Amino acid sequence: MQLKRGRLGTPRAAGTAGVVFAVLMATTIILVRTALPSGGGGDEIDVTGAQLNAVQTALELLPFAGIAFLWFMGAVREQAGEGEDRFVSTVFLGSGLIFAAILFVSGAAVGTVLDESQNDATFGRHFAYTLLTTYAMRMAAVFILTASTIARRLGALPRPLVAFGLLAGLTLLVVGSSVPWSELVFPAWALVVSLHILRGRRAGPQPATPT
Repeated sequence: MQLKRGRLGTPRAAGTAGVVFAVLMATTIILVRTALPSGGGGDEIDVTGAQLNAVQTALELLPFAGIAFLWFMGAVREQAGEGEDRFVSTVFLGSGLIFAAILFVSGAAVGTVLDESQNDATFGRHFAYTLLTTYAMRMAAVFILTASTIARRLGALPRPLVAFGLLAGLTLLVVGSSVPWSELVFPAWALVVSLHILRGRRAGPQPATPT
């Protein structure tokens, strides 16, 4: 009985962690995009004042976004259970872990913006911008595509959400950093899926009262 109660709590954990990740990730992307609109690749860009505050706030939020994502990924994978495809599940897990790793590395690179050395700050801005908008989003695309594939095979999500996931994944995979603000597609997808999980749990059938 205790095992069943633990598994019943997983949808709530997945949904809550997904919402937290979506909000924190979207906030981080907005702050970084606002402070470093073009990646800060040129020496003529001077990041000071409000931009530095935005970067500092993004750095404080990023670790929590990564932790929430790991929790969201683990909880969603647990839902697949024994019915998951091992190949697709391996790609799902690998892409998620690589995304989280790149996310933390990009956060460390963004920290160089706060350095007093202009050369280090310029390199750090460009490096972090490339990591976040190109490599991390490519891994996010693979994560979305594999998660949508698993959900389609198991019937875990309705067809519109599966189609939305496939479209979001292809958008991040093909478009990448060429379209500004396209990175927000990932937290938007996570938010929609998480809200669906939470809504499904609330609307699920109530356990029968013993007589």
